[in-house]
Amino acid sequence: MEHSEKTVSTERIHEGRIINLREDTVLMPSGRHAKREIVEHKGAVCVVPVLPDGRIVMVRQYRKPAEAALLEVPAGGLEPNESPEECARRELMEECSYQAGTMTPLYQAYLAPGYSTELMYAFVAEDLTPGSLDPDEDENVEVEIYTLDELMAMIDDGRLCDAKTLAAVLGWYARKLKL
Repeated sequence: MEHSEKTVSTERIHEGRIINLREDTVLMPSGRHAKREIVEHKGAVCVVPVLPDGRIVMVRQYRKPAEAALLEVPAGGLEPNESPEECARRELMEECSYQAGTMTPLYQAYLAPGYSTELMYAFVAEDLTPGSLDPDEDENVEVEIYTLDELMAMIDDGRLCDAKTLAAVLGWYARKLKL
């Protein structure tokens, strides 16, 4: 079975600050044509910031699409010519006011490959030192600190419901079990 689709044409629908939207007409292996709506995203990072005592620094921020304030690991979008690690360090400082002595890759994954190009790079930040909080102008975040056990309980009861946060916290938990 062939696992590719040839793009026949592309229509640009929207060009935005964070995302672009296009509709591709593709030729399927069966010979039929199909439409694919694709959200183009520059990529993003998320960070599990671990304090020396093992507690994890989290952020709570209002997310308009969810119409709720969600508890999340710090995260943000890649800037042009910025490496994922540089972005992770920048976002950690902007959202939580910490610098990381060590930044270890945890995973990379597509968030919604059925319709989006967004690739998320996750890191664990350790050897943290406090800095000065410098949030982006369009962000309103509250920093909260939890133990890994508290976060696992929040996963169990549904209080943690952000996909990147679930993957990052569970990834950190799995890594801790192997230590």
